[in-house]
Amino acid sequence: MGVLKKFEQRLEGLVNGTFAKVFKSEVQPVEIAGALQRECDNNATIWNRERTVVPNDFIVELSTPDFERLSPYSGQLGDELAGMVRDYAKQQRYTFMGPIKVHLENADDLDTGLYRVRSRTLASSTDQQAPDRAPAGPAPASPRGQGGQGGQGGYGYPPAAAPPMPSAPPPGRPAPSPMGQRPGAAAGPASGGRTRHWIEINGTRHQISRPTLVLGRSTEADVRIDDPGVSRRHCEIRTGTPSTIQDLGSTNGIVVDGQHTTRATLRDGSRIVVGSTTIIYRQAEG
Repeated sequence: MGVLKKFEQRLEGLVNGTFAKVFKSEVQPVEIAGALQRECDNNATIWNRERTVVPNDFIVELSTPDFERLSPYSGQLGDELAGMVRDYAKQQRYTFMGPIKVHLENADDLDTGLYRVRSRTLASSTDQQAPDRAPAGPAPASPRGQGGQGGQGGYGYPPAAAPPMPSAPPPGRPAPSPMGQRPGAAAGPASGGRTRHWIEINGTRHQISRPTLVLGRSTEADVRIDDPGVSRRHCEIRTGTPSTIQDLGSTNGIVVDGQHTTRATLRDGSRIVVGSTTIIYRQAEG
């Protein structure tokens, strides 16, 4: 990767995160598109060997200035974003339980340039599939509590009626992939090598050689970050399938891929902003 590309990625992380309050940068539709892709990846649920279900109903929360700027085009923009999600799902071999919808909403607590994405899985009465995918088996039942009733089927929740995984694979067929892993993806030791994890801070690589890594301003942190906006024990990265990051009660919180959060799933290339420092999370097989 070239120096210029790395600079652009670091700058993107800064502008999408903490510095958005200073620069007042406006949210661009392409940023929303990237966030929707990450939302699909982070909430993919394997139902069986041939079917991985992702959310199909999305809410994009915007600051008041960004919402006022984009709301006149919300209908057309929502359709374009839904088409992008459909194309991305086809590429990743994801399926849906119903039609794809993307809505824009105003959020008074967000500053210009910041946004949030919420999602849920809603089933249609006919359990609609992505047009390029045929059902892999009996259609699952529609989720109970649609629209967030009873805490299930709401934004941020997986399908309420996910079918149970079989206790053993049928004869002659391999066992299903672990939950959260797409079919065909490498699965730990079976891939012939282990997954390496590391982070990059200002061009310096820090290897993650144990299950947890604490970042903070304290000398007792596993990786010390000399930044006045970083707490002594700011956050913790936990490696696994998938890897996650957890805020440890810091003063200024964390921003992951442009979204304020207390906990998030990490993927290769995820951008983490703590204080005014941008951290790039990396993982690779081998």
